[in-house]
Amino acid sequence: MSKNKRDFMLFLLASAVLGISQSIDSSVFNNFLNDVFHITVAQRSLLEIPREFPGVMVVFVSGILIFLGDVRTAAVANILAAVGMIGMGFMSGNMGVMIAWLTMYSMGQHLFMPISNSIAMNLADSENLGKKLGQVNGANTAMFLLTSATTTLIFTKVKVNYQAAFIVIAMALIISALLILNMTPHKSEKKIKKLFIRKEYSRFYWLSILNGARKQIFITFGPWVLIKVFNQGAATFSILGFIIAAIGMVFKPYVGKLIDKKGERFVLAAEAIMLILVCMGYAFSQPLFKEIGKEGLALYFVCGFFVIDQLLTAAGMARATYLKKIAITPEEVSPTLSMGISMDHVVSMFIPFLGASIWQAFGYEAVFLCGSMIAVANLILTRGVRTEGKN
Repeated sequence: MSKNKRDFMLFLLASAVLGISQSIDSSVFNNFLNDVFHITVAQRSLLEIPREFPGVMVVFVSGILIFLGDVRTAAVANILAAVGMIGMGFMSGNMGVMIAWLTMYSMGQHLFMPISNSIAMNLADSENLGKKLGQVNGANTAMFLLTSATTTLIFTKVKVNYQAAFIVIAMALIISALLILNMTPHKSEKKIKKLFIRKEYSRFYWLSILNGARKQIFITFGPWVLIKVFNQGAATFSILGFIIAAIGMVFKPYVGKLIDKKGERFVLAAEAIMLILVCMGYAFSQPLFKEIGKEGLALYFVCGFFVIDQLLTAAGMARATYLKKIAITPEEVSPTLSMGISMDHVVSMFIPFLGASIWQAFGYEAVFLCGSMIAVANLILTRGVRTEGKN
């Protein structure tokens, strides 16, 4: 087996193992906050500021760690997240301490995000960037599926033990880090600035900013609608996670191939159109079904929109491959992806506070109507996405 194939297999395994941590996190985190700290919608929204702040700082932290190269930095990111998770589970005597550990966990997660795409694309040929990213995401989703199936069975039979769940998350993160450490380190031969913004990447920056705004609406308020409006618990999120993963195993590799075949603009435009429909569904499902006396069906529709939104995160691969194709030099891809994450999260930090104010003043429906307007802006922006001639 060639060194490149060996590295890709190791990274594929590392991404698959991360699916364990992501599945359990998505199933229990919001309920952990609700059951242990009994927080309100407003408090949950404010919590997004420290949780998303590492995303703002990731461009600076990745710049400091640039001497390690992408591979070693990815391993450090997972170790950092594991330490934060253990602290959150076992050393969170009060809300303030829990937030400190949460911030560390989030820093590890956000540091890994852009580097993961960069590593996968570095292991691919120019004509199959989407395919390789799709395979990595598919492996991650396959393990997510298996874990979701297991947690669904467990959580429907026994009460959730949050500390045990957090231990499993931390172990998965450490195993992933060890697998990555066995890959061949990649260090750039060319010196580049740790921090820079290029006008050539302006459309990528704006795509990142709009993605941060719409994404945060669903991260914060999507689950909270199910918890607070429809009174759903951890078992529901495990079931939904299982469904998302089952479809995602096929859907994410398909999106990767679609990027190679149809191009980034097609995929990003399709994402924006679907998001408009999802936002409208969140906003109007309960009122419409209540009007016709079928209010119970609203839950199933909202769960369906929750699933669709989660699947649409696969379109993030198109933003990454778009940047890869327009990059002036290969060395600029990783730091620019990090800059995109930071810009994304500058917006993400304030959306929850604004959204909570809108929720309290006008109801949750208004939050998702605002989300649909963001999706419309995203659709307009995608019209200018070109990879021919490096726009």
